[in-house]
Amino acid sequence: MPRAVHVLALGIFAMVTSEFVVAGLMPQMAEGLDATVPQIGYLITAFAVAMAAGGPVLTVALMKFPPRTALMVLFALFLAGNVLAATATGYGVMLAARIITGAASQAFFGVGISMCAQLTRPEVRGRAIAVAMNGLMLGTLLGLPIATLVGEHFGWRAAFWVITLITVVAAVATLIGVDHVERPGGGGGFRDQAGVFRRPRLWLALSTSTLVIGATFSAFSYFNPILTDVTGFSPGTVPVLLLAYGAATVVGNTVVGRFADGHTALVLAVGLVLNALFLTGFALLAGLPVPAVVCMMGIGLAGVTMNPAMVTRVHRAGNAGPLVNTVHSSFITLGVILGSSIGAVVIDVWGLRAPLWLGAVMALAGLAGVLPDLVRRPPRATGLASGRPRPAEQSGSV
Repeated sequence: MPRAVHVLALGIFAMVTSEFVVAGLMPQMAEGLDATVPQIGYLITAFAVAMAAGGPVLTVALMKFPPRTALMVLFALFLAGNVLAATATGYGVMLAARIITGAASQAFFGVGISMCAQLTRPEVRGRAIAVAMNGLMLGTLLGLPIATLVGEHFGWRAAFWVITLITVVAAVATLIGVDHVERPGGGGGFRDQAGVFRRPRLWLALSTSTLVIGATFSAFSYFNPILTDVTGFSPGTVPVLLLAYGAATVVGNTVVGRFADGHTALVLAVGLVLNALFLTGFALLAGLPVPAVVCMMGIGLAGVTMNPAMVTRVHRAGNAGPLVNTVHSSFITLGVILGSSIGAVVIDVWGLRAPLWLGAVMALAGLAGVLPDLVRRPPRATGLASGRPRPAEQSGSV
């Protein structure tokens, strides 16, 4: 595995830590910015919307740059956004900062994952993506608790300064540890990369990713109230359980990465079936502590950990270019938005177990989107074995 893949994981870790930091510091930020807690909650929504809408636009703007140069520009934008957040004197400035960092982080995902695909042999790309995605898993596992801890002891601004420091370290590591890579064949322009969006298989893969992530986040967004109000755990126990959940995602991501290349559709199908079963079990057994925790760990193992297989499927349906990867990340973000927002609606109607049932339904809907590929089961292209890129990848790689 090239050293650059591990370095890119560090950059993703910084982005994810920034994404989630507001969720852990809402009361302190509300007081410091003279805002209400719901208004601080809108900062999370603004970040997600900036990711989904602004990320692809920023990727297109950087398409003519070599990959490493594009990454450094995105680091600079992300760094500026975090410094602006750390020094924000009012709510409007903080909102602008979150929009900047949201768009930059989404574009970074797209360019970074595309670079992973270019730097590795086709037969190990799924594993490489899993290594890079460990930055996402570790950002959830360690980044959020660390940022929250720093914010609680030294103030919410200190949390953003810590993220700024991590970003500087990641940028320097990228400058040193990621080799300059030219765009092969002159690089696929916007028309080449956008042309693949005429393929129905690509849209099916993208929408399936939305459902995979939406199924998980419909539950994850409400783990805290479910575990305390339904299962009966004390508030002090929940962070420990969430830490265990995060550890499960790291394990699951590594396992999925091992099989994502050779058995993409099967991995997705098995993951969705398991996730639906664990979500259903959690909904039925949420009142029993041990089964509830087992089901929560299962969701960690089979939920967001499908990322390497989802990315591999999208690459094969479209290409490995940055535009496809960024749009795919936008569809994943859409899953987060849909899962959490619809989950809030069903809670009001049917109670705290309802998001778990919603997640099970979304997982089964995602399974329906995988079945065509599972039935088709096309043989792996010879280029995957020989190291030659597939035609779709030649036209769109960074």
